Amino acid sequence: MKITLTEFKLLRDYLEERSGICLNEDKAYLLENRLASVIESYKCKDFSEFYYILKGAKHEDLDNKLIDIMTTNETLWFRDAHPYAILKEKILPSFVQAVKDGKKDKIKIWSAASSTGQEPYSIAIAVRDFCMGQNIIKKEMVHILATDISDSCIEKAKTGIYDSIAMSRGITQEQLNRYFMKETANSYSINHEIKSMVKFQKFNLQDNPIILEPHFDLVFMRYVAIYFSDEFKKGLYNRLARILSPNGFLIIGAVETLRGLSESFDMMTHAGGMYYQCKR
Repeated sequence: MKITLTEFKLLRDYLEERSGICLNEDKAYLLENRLASVIESYKCKDFSEFYYILKGAKHEDLDNKLIDIMTTNETLWFRDAHPYAILKEKILPSFVQAVKDGKKDKIKIWSAASSTGQEPYSIAIAVRDFCMGQNIIKKEMVHILATDISDSCIEKAKTGIYDSIAMSRGITQEQLNRYFMKETANSYSINHEIKSMVKFQKFNLQDNPIILEPHFDLVFMRYVAIYFSDEFKKGLYNRLARILSPNGFLIIGAVETLRGLSESFDMMTHAGGMYYQCKR
């Protein structure tokens, strides 16, 4: 079944309205390919009929299904490596000093667009390793919130169980032995110590993150803003600047930039990667 330009524009606008995801016309094939099985299951004769079912709200689960299908859930453990070097070598040490100075007694980290959980659990492992090397910050002081717009991703992440393919993407044998338990011949579960450090919650980045927490110390928002329009990005980064603690940190994807989108952050570099510090 082929999607017409009119049908693409209707579905594209609907998706952007619900999730902020903005598809260019050259991405029409994504809608066509990813929605084919859903359209068949709802016995729609074309994409127009599917659109009007969406608009008619006759199926409450259809919005979630559409977002699940169209959200790119590409993820792996310790993706790109340098954000975790920055975390352990620059950001967490700065928090140690703040705790010593009596300016902090809690550290709040937000993993936005956390997909199936590899990013927030990687953060938790990095934090746990750092805490073992000093006695100022205890892991109990660190609160990690992980959010995603996809219901299925949140439920998957909460289980903390991953198959051998997922485990082959970024986890070392040492980390596997230390932080995971074998569930079946083909699956592993993350141990309770790491799992208990992360709280998962559904959240749409179109909403104001202040409802999650008014003061985060660090936000990981990696490889999600690339799916948004520049106008949406500007509003998003401005909202992040308002909910970050004074001098709080932001880490975005390796191919992303704040240039031309926000003046609220200073760009910094370390370990071959970039990160940002809130100016206020």
